[in-house]
Amino acid sequence: MARRLAVELAYARSPEPLLLRFEVEEGATLREAIKRSGVLEQCPGIDLAVNGVGVFGRARGLDEPVSAGDRIEIYRPLPQDPKELRRRRAGRR
Repeated sequence: MARRLAVELAYARSPEPLLLRFEVEEGATLREAIKRSGVLEQCPGIDLAVNGVGVFGRARGLDEPVSAGDRIEIYRPLPQDPKELRRRRAGRR
């Protein structure tokens, strides 16, 4: 029997963030853990091909393994490019 790992998933949805705590089997990937969490059903706007994923603020690939205690984060795309915003502000000065 595979060991179970306690993890949590955070998604900064509007108007309030979503935080889920659940267990996955040892050896599970981030992709498998995200599917197991049920967040894709709760937030159908999430597209794992578009949204970035990370653990504790560091970007990670969907095929990387999950460790016990990980906080898996699903990132929303930025509404505007930060570099472009800085260029516009600098151009106005």
